[in-house]
Amino acid sequence: MPENSIPGPGPGANLAPVGGLHEYQLRLHAEYGPVARFLLPGGLPAVSVADPVLLEATAHIDKRPEEMFEFLAPLCEAGNLQTLPADEHTPWRKVLLSVLAGRRSHQARFARFTELAIDLAGRWAAYDGPIALQKDLSALSLRMICDYALGGLDDPATAERVVTAFQTVLENGDDAGQALAYLRSVVDRILTGDKTGDKAGDKAGDKSDLIGALAAAGMSPARIRDTVLVIMLAAHHTTGVAVSWTLHLLARHPEIAARVAAEVDGVLGERPAPAYADLRRLTYLEMALKESMRLYPPGPYGAREATHDLTLGGHHIPSGTTILYPFWAVHTNPRYWPDPQAFIPERFTPEAIAARPRYAFVPFGLGPRACEGSGLAMVEAELVLAVLLKRLEFGPVAGHPVVPVERFVLWAADDILMTATPRAPRSR
Repeated sequence: MPENSIPGPGPGANLAPVGGLHEYQLRLHAEYGPVARFLLPGGLPAVSVADPVLLEATAHIDKRPEEMFEFLAPLCEAGNLQTLPADEHTPWRKVLLSVLAGRRSHQARFARFTELAIDLAGRWAAYDGPIALQKDLSALSLRMICDYALGGLDDPATAERVVTAFQTVLENGDDAGQALAYLRSVVDRILTGDKTGDKAGDKAGDKSDLIGALAAAGMSPARIRDTVLVIMLAAHHTTGVAVSWTLHLLARHPEIAARVAAEVDGVLGERPAPAYADLRRLTYLEMALKESMRLYPPGPYGAREATHDLTLGGHHIPSGTTILYPFWAVHTNPRYWPDPQAFIPERFTPEAIAARPRYAFVPFGLGPRACEGSGLAMVEAELVLAVLLKRLEFGPVAGHPVVPVERFVLWAADDILMTATPRAPRSR
């Protein structure tokens, strides 16, 4: 790739002063346009693409750059699942979709999801003090995904310990080896159906449909265990932070929060939670959730490696080039999102969606490497939001800064602290 064929900063540009790759790409595209070259940490050259029309030309690529996903390698024993070659990735993905994307399976576990969400709402209603949204909601999401796909993880304390262990492994701290050993011990209990756990009340459930499907497809025990770990990691992070950022934005926009609460009241009546069929009636809640994921995409960027020569925006992209998808920059591209930093759920009416390019909104990625659990994540998030907003009113904690940072997902540096007050009884 000729050095001057694509606009971009000089080789001495540093990501650190602007807070990380997610913020750097916002500035990169603001200065250099929809296609820009830069150096990733470690000196790997890359091309970043922030225009949804141009993204479509790369959506078919089924290869990720190994260097960018090396940090996930410790979780995998049978090859990094994020960088599997296409001939291995395609059958693995097909098995995951056969389970995770099925509406019947979502509905079958919906009652248990509802129990877990109602339990959290009750604990928050009784809690005196600020609530750490991301900590508690990540633990809730972990319990949901373990129940749905992996057989169950009933003890809240164990769920919180698992969340902490994942963070320790990803940060590669002094205790990373011990944390990884603990995670694998939890997975082993899930795979064997061991009910004893490591403390009273901690139990793992029976083998799930997903594990059975992986085994039936001929996946090795190591590949099955890797899959369990990666799903636990991805599902608890993405859903937990998506709900957290939505509550954060609603608390700062009380008029929108009131409209969402009124819709929840109108659909649920006196019930504490929606039925599965009610989710399709919570249209404004879904719009608010999607607008939150536009402003704070759980995964702030994706990456592919070009498997053949491409032309993007008049620029030649040779085979082997690392292509960055800066989802945050795509989601705030002013050409497709007027007043891009404003929180406007009406951007997601059917008419507004139809007027935008297909890849203007990509919170779960795109193409053959898109998130296999996106449908399940939306069901979980909408249910949790409906349960929480039916029972509680949320407010920001004065003096607590909320600063987005990269921690595998778009996290808040010191969590999102929030007050939660029981709502007044609904007038008849």
